[in-house]
Amino acid sequence: MHTPLKGIVPPLVTPLASRVALDEPGLERLVEHVIGGGVSGILILGTTGEAQSLSYRLRRELIERVCRQVDGRLPVLAGITDTAFEESVALARFAAEAGADRLVLTTPYYFPAGQTELKEYIRHLMPELPLPLMLYNMPSLTKVWFEIETLRELSGLDGIVGVKDSSGDMDYFGKLTGLRDERPDWTFFVGPEHLLPQAIGLGGDGGVNGGANVFPRLFVEAYAAAVAGDEAGLGRATALIDSLQRIYDIGKYASRHIKATKSALSIRGICSDFMAEPFHHFKEPERRRVEAVLQELQVSGLES
Repeated sequence: MHTPLKGIVPPLVTPLASRVALDEPGLERLVEHVIGGGVSGILILGTTGEAQSLSYRLRRELIERVCRQVDGRLPVLAGITDTAFEESVALARFAAEAGADRLVLTTPYYFPAGQTELKEYIRHLMPELPLPLMLYNMPSLTKVWFEIETLRELSGLDGIVGVKDSSGDMDYFGKLTGLRDERPDWTFFVGPEHLLPQAIGLGGDGGVNGGANVFPRLFVEAYAAAVAGDEAGLGRATALIDSLQRIYDIGKYASRHIKATKSALSIRGICSDFMAEPFHHFKEPERRRVEAVLQELQVSGLES
């Protein structure tokens, strides 16, 4: 049995200085920023981290640098999703050697897999992995769900320790947390940050929320208020989180969420907003709109 991970785990952006180099000072500031905000762990190489747009060399460098800096202060979760089975295994082994604590894997993308294929893929993968694995449901980008019955069958594999769900479907999330009957040691995280209170109410354990890159303490306070039943505190935090969502309405396409997060971090002086190819960072008109939202939040008393 595993101890469930609870709280807020930011899906860290990957600060870049160029297409071939990390923004090393920015990465150091970002890691200390989220740890200082009271988060429960750090997830690297997820969707917000632009993992699939990064070279394997940069992925390994990011893992190594983050694990060395965190130095056991909290768990590091490393994404290993890839279209190639052996590349996922190789990255998992590297992450274990570097000091990561858990691995995260979504469904292989490009060619959609059937549920029978998906179950067999996970069963083949698990014996090759040196660390516990959290599954990641992201159907909007991978075109494939981890269906509930698939997860129920996979719950017999001891090395799986939970699921992060970014579908935004709270009926699905409610059924997901129902798997706790089979696996009381599993962690159930929600991705979309505005759904954090509802997810906690459905028995979730916290959130892997992109906005926690920018304002980690806000999300930590929202989680704590939700768990404690502090309606006033939760109402205040939720109102601020809802206001923050306006930065995700700026720009086009799914990449706007990452662009907005990186833009906000750049405005706050934490790290570069450089995006991995083929994506562009927000130009000045969009950046000004992000800055206006941040200024309104600061006027509302939000500091970190």
